Amino acid sequence: MKKIIPSLLLILVSFPVFSQQKKTEPAVGLGIGDKAPEIKLPSPDGKLIALSSLQGRYVLVDFWAAWCGPCRMENPNLVRVYNSFKNKKFKNGKGFEIYSVSLDNNKETWKNAIVKDNLSWEYHVSDLKWWYSEAAKTYGISGIPYNFLLDANGIIVAKNLRGAALEAELAKYVQ
Repeated sequence: MKKIIPSLLLILVSFPVFSQQKKTEPAVGLGIGDKAPEIKLPSPDGKLIALSSLQGRYVLVDFWAAWCGPCRMENPNLVRVYNSFKNKKFKNGKGFEIYSVSLDNNKETWKNAIVKDNLSWEYHVSDLKWWYSEAAKTYGISGIPYNFLLDANGIIVAKNLRGAALEAELAKYVQ
């Protein structure tokens, strides 16, 4: 009995150490629940903007191009959703932003499309490498428009949302 008690005490004292699980960061990847890969590309005025600089907000990472008809047709919906959600209070987040990644290869065409389509958010980036864009390679983009919705921690919560589906998904996270 005397040998059992010290062993039992050692187990009980050690239990909290063994029972605590380390909280690990999600892996960087492209699946739901993964941490979104970093993007750091220039804006139309040449300023580098990192996707991670928007952490703390819900972010729609939207891949598009001025020459893409379906993208241009989706832009009015993005403008409407942006205007509707940009000032809302989000659960565990400080608002909503769009981070537009253009697969254009002509800076003037890209800039003109931003103005013409009234894409009023400030986060527009492109390396002007068309389909050879580093961001497109990193995100496995083979067709546009395509997007990823990130939570305030940069975790992918949804992909390829269009029209009412985008609005419905965002509404889930509003307080």
